[in-house]
Amino acid sequence: MTIIETIKSKLKKYPSARYTVEGHTITVEAANSDGFAVWLVDKQPGYTVGYDGWHEEFDDEEMALNAFAFGLSEDCRLKVIQRGKTACSWTVESGNREGQWFEDGMVGLLWIPFWRKRTTVYRQNHLIKNNEEG
Repeated sequence: MTIIETIKSKLKKYPSARYTVEGHTITVEAANSDGFAVWLVDKQPGYTVGYDGWHEEFDDEEMALNAFAFGLSEDCRLKVIQRGKTACSWTVESGNREGQWFEDGMVGLLWIPFWRKRTTVYRQNHLIKNNEEG
């Protein structure tokens, strides 16, 4: 079974999840405007998991699956820095049971419209509830 087939099988538990498969890429769309798309590319060898503009490379299939499920869970949120309407950086944050959030990793654009007003937006998916395994 390929990693994309594994993800499709696991998504059967979540009938509200909308996803597409194109070639070696699977994308779960954001359920609403407060969420973000979660995608995985099976590069054969290796995997890229992404949340909107953030992404990370994985060699290990299980780690890639865990990162994919994490992005769909309430334990993850995405901090997006915008300049005007342009998203410029994406920081993955993980939360604990006390409501604290910790930065895990950031990806940003090299060129940003620095003259535009800076805003911070937090996005979060709620497909996988806290303490639920994806």
